[in-house]
Order: sequence, then C-alpha cells, then structure tokens
Amino acid sequence: MLRPVAVEGMFALESRWLWSAALAVGLFFPVRQLIWVLAVRKKQRQSGGQVPDENVRRHLKGRAGATSALLCLVFAAVYGGIMLGAGR
Repeated sequence: MLRPVAVEGMFALESRWLWSAALAVGLFFPVRQLIWVLAVRKKQRQSGGQVPDENVRRHLKGRAGATSALLCLVFAAVYGGIMLGAGR
C-alpha cells in the first residue's frame, strides 16, 4: 500500500529557490538553442545567404548562452516567487 506524501513541504516558501533553479536549468538549453538559431539566421541574412564560419557560430553560441542564462534565471526567480507565494 502506498503512503501519502507530504506535498506541502515540497512547495514551501523555503524551497522556492530550489524550484527556481530547477526551472532555470530546464529552460536554459532550449532557450539557448532558439536564440542561437535566430542569431545564425540573422547573420546569414546579413551576409547574403552565406553560412557563417565556425568561429562566428562559436561566438554566437557563447553570446546566446550568456543571454539565455540571464533570461532564464530572472524568469525562474520571478515565476517561482509568484507561484510559491513569496509576496504573501
């Protein structure tokens, strides 16, 4: 027979930062990929249809990673604060 799990402890205000970090990590990779693809397509459009070389793509991937990390951390912190009731 299954025992009931105390769900209230999982969603307590003290664990808000844990859930925010998990959400940020889960969002980081797809958001980075999306930003990177958009940046590569923009660069390709600017250069007349030529695919950017490996160094340019690596540079764009680094910029996309930094932007994605900042965006996901801020979003996850705000979302976690709202959903877990930090303002109560």
